[in-house]
Amino acid sequence: MTTRKRTGFWSALFAIAILAGCATRPPAPFPPPPSPAPGPRYSAAEGVLARNDRYVIYRPAPGDTLRSIARDFLGDETRSWVVADFNRIDGVAPGQPVVVPLQPVNPYAVYADGYQTVPILAYHRFGNKDGKMTVTPEAFAAQMKYLADNGYRVIRLSELAGFLSGERGLPARAVVITVDDGYASTYQHAFPVLKKHGFPATVFVYSDFVGARDALTWAQMREMIASGLIDIQSHSKSHDSLTTLLPGETEAAYRKRLERELKVGRDILQRNLNHEVTSFAYPYGDANQVVVERAQKANYRLAVTVDPGGNPFFAQPLLLHRTMIFGDHDLEAFKARLQVYRRAALQ
Repeated sequence: MTTRKRTGFWSALFAIAILAGCATRPPAPFPPPPSPAPGPRYSAAEGVLARNDRYVIYRPAPGDTLRSIARDFLGDETRSWVVADFNRIDGVAPGQPVVVPLQPVNPYAVYADGYQTVPILAYHRFGNKDGKMTVTPEAFAAQMKYLADNGYRVIRLSELAGFLSGERGLPARAVVITVDDGYASTYQHAFPVLKKHGFPATVFVYSDFVGARDALTWAQMREMIASGLIDIQSHSKSHDSLTTLLPGETEAAYRKRLERELKVGRDILQRNLNHEVTSFAYPYGDANQVVVERAQKANYRLAVTVDPGGNPFFAQPLLLHRTMIFGDHDLEAFKARLQVYRRAALQ
């Protein structure tokens, strides 16, 4: 029996004690938020040893996997990480009990020594041309392999919304991948690597650029969306700076331009891709109070800057941090930018 499996066994025993009323569950760092009832019904499912409204103790049958257990009890097989993280296991064995948390146990991911942060990685171009903003295909492949081989879980940007509202936790080593502008090299070089690993990513496109000489086409974007991995979101209409007035521009004209950049670019993407757009990347990563207020009024749920660092549960949804990945970053520099946990400062 491996250490990971032994840990899962004792987690199961601990949860059985909770259900039996023989142990007191440690208090959550904050009052647990209201959670929807689990999707599936599991009235008298074979293999259920004990259950209440928060936990199920389940003895896996031959053929069961983490994904099948998450599907059966949580209604979503992609949430297999919930079972894996709670039991500290990498897989299940027939007859070895596991605990299935039906509600978020610690959705804010706050612990005695610190709290979880979620890095959002920002790329721009891919290829072998010189330039700080261009990452070689070989470097990108090595970075994605490192994530896959070292327990990182790439999540969709949209999943951050539930984390920030306290409605849903995230995997312990969650990472978000984003690509800005909409260069064709995203389709040519990044997309095949993301498909290889099954990694989702968000591509922020400014609509005036679509179909240009080295830009993505509508057909390429539709293909990427159809894969179920790529989410196309707005990077404005023209990529002009939103925080400064243009020469001779009045305050009234500036506000009209803001509305056009925030709404027209989104509408063009939605109309041509039949795809909902609810996230925004500020051109050059720049935002001020007026821009943020306009983004909120335009009903964007999430918006990203290029201020580096991870995002804890208390991050501002419309001012999310992103960490730029440049072409001159070697693998060690890439590793250093994966800030998934911040330790509490000692007084």
